Amino acid sequence: MAVALSTILYGLLTLVLISVIAHTAQQILLPNRSRPPTVFSLFPLIGSTVSYGADPYAFFFACRAKYGDIFTFTLLGMKVTVYLGADGNNFILNGKHRDLNAEEVYGPLTIPVFGKGVVYDVPNERFMEQKKFLKEGFTGGRMRKMVPLFVKETELFLESSPEFRGKTDGGAIDISSVLSEISLYAASGSLQGKEVRALFDSSFATVYRHLDDGFAPVNFMLPGLPIPINWRRDRAQKTMQQFYLDIIRKRREQETEQENATKPEHDEEKADMISALLHATYKDGTPLSDPELANLMIALLMGGQHNTAASGTWIMLHLAHQPQLIEELYAEQAAVLGPDRVLTFDAIPNLKLHNNVIKETLRLHSPIHSIMRKVKRDMPVPGTDTVVPKGHILLSAPGVPSRQAEFFPDPLKWDPRRWDDPTMLERINAAAASGGASGEGGVASSPYLPFGAGRHRCVGETFAYAQLLGIVATLVRRVKWEQVDPDADVPKTDYSSMFSRPVHPARVMWSWRET
Repeated sequence: MAVALSTILYGLLTLVLISVIAHTAQQILLPNRSRPPTVFSLFPLIGSTVSYGADPYAFFFACRAKYGDIFTFTLLGMKVTVYLGADGNNFILNGKHRDLNAEEVYGPLTIPVFGKGVVYDVPNERFMEQKKFLKEGFTGGRMRKMVPLFVKETELFLESSPEFRGKTDGGAIDISSVLSEISLYAASGSLQGKEVRALFDSSFATVYRHLDDGFAPVNFMLPGLPIPINWRRDRAQKTMQQFYLDIIRKRREQETEQENATKPEHDEEKADMISALLHATYKDGTPLSDPELANLMIALLMGGQHNTAASGTWIMLHLAHQPQLIEELYAEQAAVLGPDRVLTFDAIPNLKLHNNVIKETLRLHSPIHSIMRKVKRDMPVPGTDTVVPKGHILLSAPGVPSRQAEFFPDPLKWDPRRWDDPTMLERINAAAASGGASGEGGVASSPYLPFGAGRHRCVGETFAYAQLLGIVATLVRRVKWEQVDPDADVPKTDYSSMFSRPVHPARVMWSWRET
């Protein structure tokens, strides 16, 4: 038995060795000159998975120095071609749907979480219509109603959560957990109404976390893997969908009752996305079904919470290293908002330093470091002899130009003041304009693309800025904070999830502000 086992192990090791030798020889001796250069690796299936996963930006810049802007690496057996820089962003983000497909890349990961009939589970044309539905929900009138809710939720958390309630002398907190909770409450209440918000005060928050855990890296490759994290994900998806379906049914019943009673409709009943989309209809006349609306609300809630939680945490951590900047933000509120410091949607553009803090954080810490598309047919790269072959994954990294000294001097330094530099702004605007005035090309050419570009650009940009600013401004008004260890650096980035974020836990010291 022992001899048979050793023979099997010997055979497996021999196969691995032969595979490594063949893989190495092919890279060195048989390169295809019409294809992008290949990042050298020893193991054919693993390739550069470890180095890319540990720090994507370090990997991108190291490969760029050796291979140029276009190169191919192996990621868990997939051939991924990276095209860096403004030309790469234009090539990928503004690519035609017939050439580049997002559904095949992200569908296996997102469909079990968001559910059927929405986002990447439908043809691209239908998804674009769903995005339009959501975009039309972010009207100026609704945003004006949302900003006070962002402030209210932040104040409520400070008054009621165990981290703050009764702590007269302040203390140490994990700011990543705090921002995660505040952003969840703010997004659910402002986007989807009181019924949704109320349930997050109970055990329903656990259901949300179980669904959120479905974005685990393993599910990029094996979304149906029978493991506990996926069993909880699937149960949570059904629970949340049914929860939204119940609310939708009640909203429709209320509408019918109002119509029968000829009761005038109150404006606030149309203030959230659920009511706004109750009668949404596709171009072909098909109404948005209730299950589609329910699953769209799941996707909307996660989109409204993830990025704010990560970006808000980075803001708090950087400010903890510059407490004098917190006081400048506090003074700006007094100068712009008056002694009562009442924040409104219309006042947001006038809070220049607050906006600069958000811009700088999104520049250096964009939550999504890689945007991927499946290549549907061979794609020649303009101005080169290179052809990206069908079947490859094309990867755009909009955060790379944001980390280049060409556009942002001392690019790895977090410096909100840089956004007051007119010379830097001229460089950014010139780079954006270089992509051409037609369509969305000029947008994709910008070195600052925190919300993407092209057909898949985030529709919630205005909401995200307002939510971030509302939460941060309220924290500035109510508390002070600083780093726990005066000699510590800002925490490193955790790239293990679909959304990059600070390494957990991320702690700061806080105290109440005397007002």
